[in-house]
Amino acid sequence: MGEVMKYLKQWMLILIFTLLGELLKAILPFQIPAGIYGLILMFFCLWSGILRKDQIQETAGFLLHIMPVMFIPAAAGILQAGEELRKIWVPALFAAVIVTAAVMAVSAAAAQKTSGKGE
Repeated sequence: MGEVMKYLKQWMLILIFTLLGELLKAILPFQIPAGIYGLILMFFCLWSGILRKDQIQETAGFLLHIMPVMFIPAAAGILQAGEELRKIWVPALFAAVIVTAAVMAVSAAAAQKTSGKGE
Protein backbone atom coordinates (compact mmCIF):
# COMPACT_ATOMS: atom_id res chain seq x y z
CA MET A 1 0.00 0.00 0.00
CA GLY A 2 2.88 2.37 0.75
CA GLU A 3 4.30 1.95 -2.75
CA VAL A 4 0.94 2.81 -4.34
CA MET A 5 0.63 5.93 -2.20
CA LYS A 6 4.13 7.02 -3.22
CA TYR A 7 3.22 6.84 -6.91
CA LEU A 8 -0.11 8.59 -6.33
CA LYS A 9 1.68 11.40 -4.51
CA GLN A 10 4.16 11.75 -7.39
CA TRP A 11 1.34 11.82 -9.94
CA MET A 12 -0.48 14.46 -7.90
CA LEU A 13 2.64 16.65 -7.71
CA ILE A 14 3.07 16.48 -11.48
CA LEU A 15 -0.64 17.17 -12.02
CA ILE A 16 -0.45 20.20 -9.71
CA PHE A 17 2.24 21.73 -11.93
CA THR A 18 0.16 20.87 -15.00
CA LEU A 19 -2.88 22.60 -13.52
CA LEU A 20 -0.83 25.61 -12.45
CA GLY A 21 0.41 25.84 -16.03
CA GLU A 22 -3.18 25.79 -17.29
CA LEU A 23 -4.08 28.51 -14.79
CA LEU A 24 -1.18 30.72 -15.90
CA LYS A 25 -2.15 30.22 -19.54
CA ALA A 26 -5.68 31.37 -18.76
CA ILE A 27 -4.48 34.41 -16.79
CA LEU A 28 -1.49 35.64 -18.78
CA PRO A 29 -1.95 37.25 -22.20
CA PHE A 30 0.99 35.45 -23.85
CA GLN A 31 0.63 32.73 -26.49
CA ILE A 32 2.69 30.18 -24.56
CA PRO A 33 1.40 26.60 -24.12
CA ALA A 34 0.25 25.65 -20.64
CA GLY A 35 2.72 22.76 -20.55
CA ILE A 36 5.62 25.18 -20.92
CA TYR A 37 4.37 27.22 -17.96
CA GLY A 38 4.06 24.04 -15.91
CA LEU A 39 7.56 22.88 -16.85
CA ILE A 40 9.04 26.27 -15.98
CA LEU A 41 7.29 26.24 -12.60
CA MET A 42 8.51 22.71 -11.91
CA PHE A 43 12.03 23.65 -12.97
CA PHE A 44 12.15 26.59 -10.58
CA CYS A 45 10.73 24.50 -7.74
CA LEU A 46 13.36 21.81 -8.36
CA TRP A 47 16.11 24.41 -8.75
CA SER A 48 15.17 26.27 -5.56
CA GLY A 49 14.73 23.11 -3.48
CA ILE A 50 10.99 23.54 -2.92
CA LEU A 51 10.55 20.25 -4.76
CA ARG A 52 13.12 17.47 -4.51
CA LYS A 53 13.97 15.18 -7.42
CA ASP A 54 13.11 12.07 -5.41
CA GLN A 55 9.57 13.39 -4.93
CA ILE A 56 8.76 12.88 -8.65
CA GLN A 57 11.59 10.69 -9.98
CA GLU A 58 9.83 7.33 -10.46
CA THR A 59 6.71 8.76 -12.09
CA ALA A 60 8.73 11.13 -14.27
CA GLY A 61 10.87 8.17 -15.36
CA PHE A 62 7.73 6.21 -16.26
CA LEU A 63 6.39 9.13 -18.31
CA LEU A 64 9.71 9.42 -20.14
CA HIS A 65 9.64 5.69 -20.80
CA ILE A 66 6.20 5.79 -22.46
CA MET A 67 6.76 9.11 -24.26
CA PRO A 68 7.38 7.53 -27.71
CA VAL A 69 3.78 6.28 -27.69
CA MET A 70 2.66 9.91 -27.64
CA PHE A 71 4.20 10.49 -31.07
CA ILE A 72 2.02 7.91 -32.83
CA PRO A 73 -0.89 10.36 -33.51
CA ALA A 74 1.56 12.93 -34.89
CA ALA A 75 3.10 10.31 -37.20
CA ALA A 76 -0.36 9.31 -38.41
CA GLY A 77 -1.12 12.97 -39.13
CA ILE A 78 2.06 13.26 -41.18
CA LEU A 79 1.03 10.22 -43.21
CA GLN A 80 -2.37 11.77 -43.88
CA ALA A 81 -0.76 15.05 -44.99
CA GLY A 82 1.54 13.27 -47.44
CA GLU A 83 0.39 15.17 -50.53
CA GLU A 84 1.01 18.57 -48.94
CA LEU A 85 4.40 17.43 -47.64
CA ARG A 86 5.50 16.32 -51.11
CA LYS A 87 5.26 19.95 -52.19
CA ILE A 88 7.53 21.25 -49.43
CA TRP A 89 9.76 18.28 -48.56
CA VAL A 90 13.09 20.02 -49.33
CA PRO A 91 12.53 23.06 -47.05
CA ALA A 92 10.94 20.82 -44.40
CA LEU A 93 13.92 18.45 -44.45
CA PHE A 94 16.36 21.37 -44.28
CA ALA A 95 14.49 22.90 -41.33
CA ALA A 96 14.34 19.54 -39.54
CA VAL A 97 18.09 19.01 -39.91
CA ILE A 98 18.91 22.53 -38.68
CA VAL A 99 16.54 22.31 -35.71
CA THR A 100 17.77 18.83 -34.78
CA ALA A 101 21.40 20.00 -34.81
CA ALA A 102 20.51 23.03 -32.69
CA VAL A 103 18.61 20.94 -30.15
CA MET A 104 21.48 18.46 -29.93
CA ALA A 105 24.01 21.27 -29.37
CA VAL A 106 21.93 22.98 -26.69
CA SER A 107 21.17 19.66 -24.97
CA ALA A 108 24.85 18.70 -24.95
CA ALA A 109 25.85 22.07 -23.53
CA ALA A 110 23.16 21.87 -20.84
CA ALA A 111 24.16 18.30 -19.94
CA GLN A 112 27.81 19.28 -19.62
CA LYS A 113 26.98 22.32 -17.53
CA THR A 114 24.65 20.47 -15.16
CA SER A 115 26.95 17.47 -14.78
CA GLY A 116 29.91 19.68 -13.89
CA LYS A 117 32.02 18.60 -16.87
CA GLY A 118 31.66 21.95 -18.62
CA GLU A 119 33.84 23.76 -16.10
